[in-house]
Amino acid sequence: MITERFTPDLGGLASSATRLVTILCQLGIEVDVVAWSRYLQPGEVLPPQSLEIKPQVYRIGLYRHWDMTMPHTLNFLEWLHQNRNYDAIWGHYLFPSGFLATWFAKFQEIVSTVSVRGNDVDKEMFPPGDFARLQWTLQNADVITAVSADMARKIRLLSQRDDVLVLKNTVDTKTFSPINEASQYLRTSEEELKRINDNLRNTLGISAEEVVLGFCGELREKKGQQFLLNAFTTVRQQRPACLLIIGEVRATQESAMQLYAHHHPENARRVIITGHLPNPETVATYLGLCDVYLQPSLWEGMPNALLEAMACGCCCIASDAGGIPEIVSHGENGFLLPRSQLHRLGEAVLECLAMPLAKKQRIQQAARDRILSAHSITQEKQQLQTVMDRLMPNS
Repeated sequence: MITERFTPDLGGLASSATRLVTILCQLGIEVDVVAWSRYLQPGEVLPPQSLEIKPQVYRIGLYRHWDMTMPHTLNFLEWLHQNRNYDAIWGHYLFPSGFLATWFAKFQEIVSTVSVRGNDVDKEMFPPGDFARLQWTLQNADVITAVSADMARKIRLLSQRDDVLVLKNTVDTKTFSPINEASQYLRTSEEELKRINDNLRNTLGISAEEVVLGFCGELREKKGQQFLLNAFTTVRQQRPACLLIIGEVRATQESAMQLYAHHHPENARRVIITGHLPNPETVATYLGLCDVYLQPSLWEGMPNALLEAMACGCCCIASDAGGIPEIVSHGENGFLLPRSQLHRLGEAVLECLAMPLAKKQRIQQAARDRILSAHSITQEKQQLQTVMDRLMPNS
């Protein structure tokens, strides 16, 4: 598998790549991972720490430009293939991973599969993205998987192929679960978990009267950063609240946060940023603090963070970007706002907070049920087996 990010890297791409590789290994498939790294010298290769640990992860230092990184990576792949004799290659994300995987597979006369995740079509098909390279990859990979039906439809338009498989993102529903169910998995009392949550609120400086608006992941423009901040301002005009960012703000967007702090200093003091949390159990604990979870994305594939929030029984408000409407049914297991109406996100949050408790609990349970029924690890194993059967039918 070629991927730009792999655990412990940040973001949904790293978590999905790691999860898929783990399941492939459970299916009895031997997997090597080649991942690019910004933390190594250009061209430097960091081999696996131990050849006994599966999967084996090789990290390659990025050059400043892809025209140096990609030929160097191909040289390394050729050396690996001579030693390992691969049956297939997986490109995780359409470009650059998918293109490189497809080219290498064609050259070596082995089969390839490309996993299309989100931005790789919605963003890369427009300048400065390379439309021709995108289209060539989609037309020449042996098997294409898309993270949502919405993404599969776009791929069909680009490639004129009708054999795209939908491989949904999934969630570890034991790790990401409401307090009452987590107490069963963790073999501890519900009261003890509530005490842990109360202590966490105190540690974060969240007062008893404050409602908690949540966001999880790397906050940036495509995730609706400005709409999130505007909604927070609206809510704070009506009642005490804090904005809990479970993750970090992308470095290129820190200036927007500084500008917000300049115009709304009191509100900015109630924005709590946890930083990267490498432990999924810790992320789930933070999600348990959220009164409302927000996902105002401008474009998306199928966001892992939203799935995790729903698995934790959060009351979620999301945009209708990408595959989100395939997860959230408005008024049943969460709430959808059209991307053209994201300026009304604050009003939607206030309406959600004013809901009767019984209705809120029904929606939270329905959110949890949706993840259990359609996005569990067991289902992803079945989907991956289908992918492998199509990729290597005689294996």
